Amino acid sequence: MFSTAKKLRDIGVLGLNERNADLIMRLNPRRLYPGVDDKALTKDLAVKAGMAVPDLYGVIEHQGEVRDFANMVAEKDSFVVKPARGSGGDGILVVTGRSDRKRDSFRLSSGMLISEGEIQHHISNIVGGQYSLSGNRDKALIEYCVHFDPTFAEVSYQGVPDIRVIVYRGYPAMAMVRLPTRASDGKANLHQGAVGAGVDMSTGETLHGVLDDALVEEHPDTGVLVKGLKIPQWDFILESSARGYEVTGLGYLGVDMVIDAERGPLILEMNARPGLNIQIANCTGLTNRVDRIEEIFDASASPADRAAIARREFAA
Repeated sequence: MFSTAKKLRDIGVLGLNERNADLIMRLNPRRLYPGVDDKALTKDLAVKAGMAVPDLYGVIEHQGEVRDFANMVAEKDSFVVKPARGSGGDGILVVTGRSDRKRDSFRLSSGMLISEGEIQHHISNIVGGQYSLSGNRDKALIEYCVHFDPTFAEVSYQGVPDIRVIVYRGYPAMAMVRLPTRASDGKANLHQGAVGAGVDMSTGETLHGVLDDALVEEHPDTGVLVKGLKIPQWDFILESSARGYEVTGLGYLGVDMVIDAERGPLILEMNARPGLNIQIANCTGLTNRVDRIEEIFDASASPADRAAIARREFAA
């Protein structure tokens, strides 16, 4: 075991303890956590900074407001219900349409029908804190349902892929695309069974995939290669991720974005404790890139400058 740990350190793989002690505790003051732990606050920070986010249709904070859900979506056929302080994709409902026969029944991304009452019950559970990070009371966000870019149509199962960019002291350091699968129930979350595909920072093209800590070449449900996909508007995505440093104040963060077919890249959320599986998807460690950023760090560099440097320094 010691030999394995040493080999991982030698090739620059960042471990969990090192991430927590050297990056999160050093660079992420706890007073800044509310801005990213609460998705409603994150959305507000992004909007104030002029960044594009999915439209917010409404927020339900108290049990007595659950009945307001119907009015919030009265003119909407598709929407997303999510806990403001949830994690790992738990508690998220993605509604893609209404039943042709019953206006008060909705179709989920899985194809299943769900009644208005069942959604209200789910919202009640969210408000009660069932999915919150701390177990405390939470609030439910009702927001725009992203229609994913056709680039990902053949490597995604019943869900919207997203792009995770790790940002260190304002510099994009590593990225991956998270592709929903049948096992993940259409959610772009690696812990629930989604595929993560590394990204060449220079070109925005996908590299190898990882599924349950094992390297894969094909999407498990579609059989299509996950390598070689060109991510649209890559330069814009990198620059937006770099701006997350100024928006949140966090020195180590994960910026999650989606690409809407009509609206382009949108900020989905930002994370003060991004995971480390991204290293497997990229077949390289974060430590070497963190060290390189320390060498070239320039406090006066703009987000566009830092994105350009990332494309130059971290080509696959």
